[in-house]
Amino acid sequence: MRTLVHATFLSLMVVGAGVTSSVASEPAPSAVASNARARVVVTFTNEAPQSPGPAGSTGRRYTGDGYVLGQSAHEQAKRVAAKYSLREVANWPIRSLSIHCVIFEIPDGRSVASVLAALSKDSTVALAEPLSEFHTLSDPTVGRGTYNDPLYDMQTNLSELDIASAHQHSQGAGVRIALIDTGVDTRHPDLRGRIARTRSFVDTPASSARSYRHGTAMAGLIAAVANNHVGIVGIAPLAQLEVFEACWQLQPDSDAAVCNTFTLAKALAAAVDSGIPLINMSIAGPTDPLLSLLVNVAIKRGATFVGAAAEPSDAFPTGIAGVIAAQGAQRSLNAGAFVVPANHILTLRPGAQYDFETGTSVAAAELTGVIALLLSSADGHLSTGSIVSLLKETSAATAPAGSISVTAALAQLDLRQHGRIAARQVH
Repeated sequence: MRTLVHATFLSLMVVGAGVTSSVASEPAPSAVASNARARVVVTFTNEAPQSPGPAGSTGRRYTGDGYVLGQSAHEQAKRVAAKYSLREVANWPIRSLSIHCVIFEIPDGRSVASVLAALSKDSTVALAEPLSEFHTLSDPTVGRGTYNDPLYDMQTNLSELDIASAHQHSQGAGVRIALIDTGVDTRHPDLRGRIARTRSFVDTPASSARSYRHGTAMAGLIAAVANNHVGIVGIAPLAQLEVFEACWQLQPDSDAAVCNTFTLAKALAAAVDSGIPLINMSIAGPTDPLLSLLVNVAIKRGATFVGAAAEPSDAFPTGIAGVIAAQGAQRSLNAGAFVVPANHILTLRPGAQYDFETGTSVAAAELTGVIALLLSSADGHLSTGSIVSLLKETSAATAPAGSISVTAALAQLDLRQHGRIAARQVH
């Protein structure tokens, strides 16, 4: 996708009534609303004098700039102010209604109703009403009480996953995540403090962060900083990412990137040696014996892998037993894969930019973030089998099949842990 997200600010504009006045201009909103005292709107018939037109022309009433405040209306307004102890705040003639409109303030604590009752009996008053307030009808911003990130409302995936509720329990604190991908724009303001380390395993690292589109997008989905008044919110905004650059971008301004056995093997070996518990691989390719050996070694050491579901079923890495597969709801590639939102998902772009992303790469990154929330909430080590069990148990009632419920999984984890603690206390 190439459409950049621009923050759009809408202005509310007050359109004038086409009125001109030689006495007083229409009041600015602040002139009318800045004082808490009660106010009323009173109108008077305005028979304004007209300048004579050229000889032979047809006279026009209340047109052009010739409509002005008549002496009679002016005197009536002054008399009403004095008689009813009102203070004039603003006034203007309204040409289309042939009236003179005045806003009066009630300075002495009388109720608006009592003043209006008295004015309604005055024969010189054409109309008297309260100075009413009107309000816009935009729905309250969902999540705004939780997040101050300006693009949060555009992150439909977070509302679908109910991440705001999940963040009341966990935000991924203390979890290390290996991102095996292209490089990442570590200077992006929404990743500040989230990238613990970067290592490159490609022959020629990119000369510009512009070539880190895919990795930057995945990093943002997983761990973009929350409540920093910038951009978006990551699913696990307190997790720490370690970037292992094993892929390179094929073209400028394109997400397409490629890795090979050699670069992936070096990156996987480094991630295994680092003891990182959660490894994201938003990539896919053919079965590879060497890479499979490395993944199996890491799984035996307790690491959890998340991959992007792909065809055929034995594709790397999700064809390896023990690798958790993720896919979007729009396209079923793997019957055993977990389903997460993966269509038109807002994330990061290099150069402090934002854009939408679609595909199973997105699904894998999102699922990695969800698993980081579970790992952060666990009392001790949480195995891949336990993670899969939690997600499957709590997704049974959701649709489509395989869709995950993050808050339900966190609640189930909490229940399991409390049960074990209670049992130890009994014995």
